Amino acid sequence: MNETASLFFALLGGLALGTFFFGGLRWTVHKGMMSNKPGLWFFGSLLFRVIVTVGGIYFVAGGNWKKALMCVLGFAIMRMIFIWNALKENK
Repeated sequence: MNETASLFFALLGGLALGTFFFGGLRWTVHKGMMSNKPGLWFFGSLLFRVIVTVGGIYFVAGGNWKKALMCVLGFAIMRMIFIWNALKENK
């Protein structure tokens, strides 16, 4: 596979990881606010989301800093999309 395609798939991987992380955060906030033990929900979710995301970036990058950078860029793009959607919903 050529480098451009490899970097594109790393970007897609970052978008997927960002969707998992921030979608999971949104789900956790909704579940945690209705729970009797919200601290357990928030801490458990944070731990799980961080482990999966960091592991996913490590896996996608495969030791290549360019792929790691593209993966983190995809993650950051998804963060901006989730923030934009949250701001749009609150208007």
